[in-house]
Amino acid sequence: MSANPSAGPSANPSAKPARTAVGDLLPSPAPIRFVTEAGTAAEPPELPAGYAEPPDESLLDAYRRMVVGRRFDTQSTALAKQGRLAVYPSSRGQEACQVAGVLALGERDWLFPTYRDCVALVARGLDPVEALTLLRGDWHCGYDPMATRTAPQCTPLATQVPHATGMADALRRKGEDAVVMAFVGDGGTSEGDFHEALNFAAVFRAPVVFFVQNNGYAISVPLAKQTAAPALAYKGIGYGVRSEQVDGNDLVAVLSVLTAAVAHARAGQGPFLVEAHTYRMAPHTNSDDPSRYRDEAEVRRWSTADPLRRLETYLRGRGLLDDADVTAAREEAEAFAADLRRRMDADADTEPDPLELFDHVYAEPTPQLLEQRDQLTAELQTRNS
Repeated sequence: MSANPSAGPSANPSAKPARTAVGDLLPSPAPIRFVTEAGTAAEPPELPAGYAEPPDESLLDAYRRMVVGRRFDTQSTALAKQGRLAVYPSSRGQEACQVAGVLALGERDWLFPTYRDCVALVARGLDPVEALTLLRGDWHCGYDPMATRTAPQCTPLATQVPHATGMADALRRKGEDAVVMAFVGDGGTSEGDFHEALNFAAVFRAPVVFFVQNNGYAISVPLAKQTAAPALAYKGIGYGVRSEQVDGNDLVAVLSVLTAAVAHARAGQGPFLVEAHTYRMAPHTNSDDPSRYRDEAEVRRWSTADPLRRLETYLRGRGLLDDADVTAAREEAEAFAADLRRRMDADADTEPDPLELFDHVYAEPTPQLLEQRDQLTAELQTRNS
């Protein structure tokens, strides 16, 4: 993707900004943190100026969504083991990122998720069965992207990032008050699409937030073998993108930083890159054996930083959460999982129509697509005769 200065008057922002000073782009030297792994309030210098703690009601809402999201993730993993999903990439341990990313957005904002972001989709209010349609192998997307302002989950690494940038630039050109957030993993930052998107977004000041969930591994490749950068957040500097890094297992910090990043983009100040340091507690997918590339001691160390337990401890310590609240959240999560099982069971014997492969590929089918559809139709008729 290249910036085309000859694309017409609307190709450039209305006012050409001065180059941003390097010091204004740099992330904090250490990840932003509001809550320690023990669930207590962090002390300076972990609380730099410019980031405010989210309102209590937002933290309680986030806690409830994290409880439901984790139960949904556990249930989806079980469905994959039972063969009712073709594959399931768990986001256990990344719930703070998944939920905070959604809560930082407004109703008119867009989300561009990856294949690992089903918990974010559920937290955004999407139908869980529709969210799992891709992973059942039935459709490329089970929900309506336009109605939900949520792009289809992207399986190829980082290809959704330039899409998100293009959407953000289009919204800016149309004068819409909307921001786009693109989720991407640490492995995705090694792809050319990621870098092209950052450059384009910075040049045209697109209102997009790049949210990197750095869970330590690109499938089996550890971060140290992907990059020598001190942090992935520094990758934005060379393109003129304001950047920050945050403790990805601290919901309070992630929500605070992402809220600021969205406000930055919405105010016309251009793109923002946020790196969240987190950890994937489960295998890459249900077909992965993580013992081949990481040891249990590492997993145990990260389990002490569990984002859900950390937030619950923090809220209890502040008197915002009690046993009744915890029980209510868990009961809601169990009911959610039970309803998902029931609806998945009801659809278990439904056979997808192979000809649906050709739907929604183009607004108007091309001659080549129609020819392929006719070939498949003939083959199915021969097979069934």
